[in-house]
Amino acid sequence: MVELAEIVRNHGAEYVAKYGDKMLPSQKRALAAIVSCRTEELGGHLYKCDDGDCSHHRYSYHSCKHPSCPKCHTADTGRWLEKRRKELLPVPYFHATATLPHGLSRIVRSNQRTLYPILMRTAAEALLTLGLDPKYVGGQLGILSVLHTWSRILDFHPHVHMLVPAGGVAQDGIFQPVKNKKYLVCEKALSSIFRGKFMDAAKKALPHETFPQELWKIDWVVKIKPPVKNPEKVLDYLGRYVHRIAIANSRILALKEGMVTFRYQRSDTREWKTMTITAVEFLRRFLQHVLPDRFHKVRYFGLWSPGNKKRLKKIRQELRAKKGITEEPKEEAVSLPATPDTLCPCCKKGRLVIVETLPKKARSPPWQGKWKTERQ
Repeated sequence: MVELAEIVRNHGAEYVAKYGDKMLPSQKRALAAIVSCRTEELGGHLYKCDDGDCSHHRYSYHSCKHPSCPKCHTADTGRWLEKRRKELLPVPYFHATATLPHGLSRIVRSNQRTLYPILMRTAAEALLTLGLDPKYVGGQLGILSVLHTWSRILDFHPHVHMLVPAGGVAQDGIFQPVKNKKYLVCEKALSSIFRGKFMDAAKKALPHETFPQELWKIDWVVKIKPPVKNPEKVLDYLGRYVHRIAIANSRILALKEGMVTFRYQRSDTREWKTMTITAVEFLRRFLQHVLPDRFHKVRYFGLWSPGNKKRLKKIRQELRAKKGITEEPKEEAVSLPATPDTLCPCCKKGRLVIVETLPKKARSPPWQGKWKTERQ
C-alpha cells in the first residue's frame, strides 16, 4: 500500500524546490514529521523473546504525534468522543454548517492564523445572536464547533461544522426548547449575519487587505440539517474531523512515474471515484490543509464554552431528572494503537521484553534534499 510518507520521500524535494519560498514553517515541520514517523529516525525500542532457544526480535519505533500525520491519533478520536458524550444534553441536536465563499480562498489561505479563528467565532456568534430571538429560542445556545478546510478532492474549502442542542438557556436559567421542533433559526438570516460579522472582523484584523466587493452581493452558504434525536450520531460524525487529516493512507491507491492516484466519494451520488494528479500537485493540495502550529480546530461557544461547565452540568442533570434518566452515559472502550504483543509470535512460549532503547538519529532537515532513505 502506498503511504503519504512514501510520496513525501520521493517527491518532497521536488515540491520544496518549486514552492519552498512560499511554504509556512508549519508545513515544513509537517513534512519532516510525516517522513520520520515510526522510523528509526525517531528512536524506539528493541524487543526480544526471553526464551533462550528463540532468537525472535522486533523493532518498535516512535510515532511523530504530528496533527497532520495519517499514522497517528488512532485512539485520540475515541477519547475525545468519550468526554463529549458525557456533556451532551438529553435533547435533539441540530447540525449546522457555515462555509466561506470561494472568493475569499486566497486571502484566507494566506492569513490562516488570523482568519480561521474569526471564521469559527463569527459563525458561532451569528447563531448565538439568532438564538436569543424569542421567535426562535429565546435563550443562549450551546455550540460545539469543528473547523474543516478540505473538499473530497483536497481543494481548499474552509467551513465550520457546529453541533447545537435544540434549545437554550433563558435569562431565568431555565432551559428553553426551540419554538419549532424541526427548525432552529432562519438560514437566510443566519447567512446575512454571518457574512456581516466575518467581513467586519476580517477587515479590522487585516486593514491593508482588499476584499472583493462582490462578496456582499451573494448569499453565503449556511445549512442547518433537521434535528437528530440521537445526538451521538452527529457527534460521531464531527468526531471524524477532530483528528482526521485531509487524506488517509487507505485512500491513496498508487504512486507511479510521478503521478498519484487516490479515491474519493462524490457528495451527491455517494459513488467512489478515482483521480490522478502529479505528486507535486498532490503535496500542494495536502499541505494547504496543514493548520498553523498549536491551532485549536475544536472550539466551544455559548452554553458549551469552558466558563459554563458548571452551568451546563446543572442543566443536564435537571433535564435528565425531568425525563426520568438516572443512568449516566456509558463509557465505550477505546481501541488503542497496536503495540508489541507480550507473547512471542515465533515460539509461542517466551515473552517479548525490551532489551534496548533506541535513540533518535540525527538527520538533516528533509527540505535540504535528503528525502530518500536507505530503507527504500
